[in-house]
Amino acid sequence: MIEMIAAHPHVFWLSLGGLLLAAEMLGGNGYLLWSGVAAVITGLLVWVTPFGWEWQGALFALLTLVAAWLWYRWLTRQVREQKPADAALNQRGQQLVGKRYTLDTTLINGRGHVRVGDSTWPVVADDDLVAGTRIEVIAVEGITLRVKAR
Repeated sequence: MIEMIAAHPHVFWLSLGGLLLAAEMLGGNGYLLWSGVAAVITGLLVWVTPFGWEWQGALFALLTLVAAWLWYRWLTRQVREQKPADAALNQRGQQLVGKRYTLDTTLINGRGHVRVGDSTWPVVADDDLVAGTRIEVIAVEGITLRVKAR
């Protein structure tokens, strides 16, 4: 067995890469993915240009670190650039900002209510608005929607 590995080291690296990738599919937590990719790349490089086992181990370690670092950079950039989809989860008022509705009742002293779906929300505006006015939610103050006429 050792003689076969010494004679064909690329088989060892490709097999190790395949095993690590298969183990990653079973676990799915991401820890083995980059080591598996590094082992496959090492196996392909050793197959094309054979070199000593010391350099093979160093190449595998370096590729694992570089792949994990690149993945970390890409992932942090994605998280920074994207607004989380669940940022307003369980914050119904925040989900309403920017939405437009029609007033069912007249606002008196800038206060009243608006129907949103199957519920009614208290609203406040800078001006008195008559029923039927198209409004846009511009902010949420506690449980009250601040609106302006559209």
